[in-house]
Amino acid sequence: MARGRAAGYDGQREMILAQAARLFAHGGYPGTSMNDIAGATGLSKATLYHYFRDKYALLVEITEGHVARLEALVAAVVAERLAPDDHMRALIARIMAEYAGAEDAHRVLTSDVRFLEPVDRQRILGQERRVVEGFADAIAAWRPELHDAVLAKPLTMLLFGMINWMFTWVRPDGALSHEALAPIVTDLFFGGVPAVRAPMIAAEKVEVSP
Repeated sequence: MARGRAAGYDGQREMILAQAARLFAHGGYPGTSMNDIAGATGLSKATLYHYFRDKYALLVEITEGHVARLEALVAAVVAERLAPDDHMRALIARIMAEYAGAEDAHRVLTSDVRFLEPVDRQRILGQERRVVEGFADAIAAWRPELHDAVLAKPLTMLLFGMINWMFTWVRPDGALSHEALAPIVTDLFFGGVPAVRAPMIAAEKVEVSP
C-alpha cells in the first residue's frame, strides 16, 4: 500500500517555492545554491531533496506555476461570459491582483526563463502565448475594428508593457499598491485605446511576439 503524504506536505512545499523564488528574484538563479535555499527555509538539504529533485526543478515549478495561474485567471474570466468591456476590465483588474502577490515569481519568469531547458522553455512560453491570446481576444471582442486592422495583439503587448515591469518601481509598502493602480491602468487603457487609429500598413506585415 502506497504511503500517503504527511500532513502539511503541500504547505511545506509552497514555503520552499516561495523562498526559492525570493532568492532567485533577488540573487539570480545561477547565483543561488541549494545551500542558500536550505538556509532560507530552515530545512536541511536532505529535506529539500525530498520535495524537489534539484534547483532546476524549483525553477521549472516557479515559472510554470506562475504562468499557469495567469492562464487559469484568463479562463475564469472567459467563463463568466461578461460583456466585452466588462470582460476587458476584469482581466486587467485580476491580473494586477495576481501580480501583487507574485512579484518574486514574476521577476524569476522575466529574468531566469533563459536558464530553462529548451523543452521546458517552449512549454512555458506556449502558456504565456495563450495568456496573451486571451487578452488579444478580449480586445478584439471589445474593439472589432482594431482586430480587423490586426492591432489586437500589439495593443495587448502595449498593455503588458505597462504592467509587466511595475515590480521595478512599485514598492510593497508605498502609497500606491497594485490594487490602487489597477483602476488607473484600466482608465489609461480604456481612455487611450478609443483614440487609436489603424495605420496604413498591410495586415500580413504585422508580426508580434510572443
